[in-house]
Amino acid sequence: MFEIIAIIFLISLDQIVKYLTVLHLQGQAHFVVLDKVFEFVYVENRGAAFGILQNQQGLFKVFTGIFIVIAIYVLFKKMPRTKHYMLLRVTAVLFIAGGIGNLIDRVRLNYVIDTFYFKLIDFPVFNVADSCVVIGSILFVLLLLFKYKDTDFEFLNFRSNKKDVK
Repeated sequence: MFEIIAIIFLISLDQIVKYLTVLHLQGQAHFVVLDKVFEFVYVENRGAAFGILQNQQGLFKVFTGIFIVIAIYVLFKKMPRTKHYMLLRVTAVLFIAGGIGNLIDRVRLNYVIDTFYFKLIDFPVFNVADSCVVIGSILFVLLLLFKYKDTDFEFLNFRSNKKDVK
């Protein structure tokens, strides 16, 4: 239940921020939060991360849809519901929410609305959904490096329906 609530909350936060971005920033100057450091902007991203693969919406929709379906299946059907896997469950929630948040834009608008701009380092503009995916990715790598062993992923064996309980 925690996972569903968290996914809905993160998708809602993403969509609310995007709605407010359109409402207040589309066609307007950047809103400077910290001069030369951080701004809110309106950007229509028709590519992937950092604007790569511009105008490949069909590819993004299919790939994202497949990824979301697999992640939901693993989270709710395969991954053990034990304390040992709690951080891995959080990672899956972040991936799913981020994927759905941007997929909503791609299906509805054929582009993704980006908002946050770190001008100080000229970092590409991003949104809440992007943040979920990036934080989830960083957490996943850290978990792979420092917490989980190969045997902890035996639940992913799709030939077996057993859930390894720890």
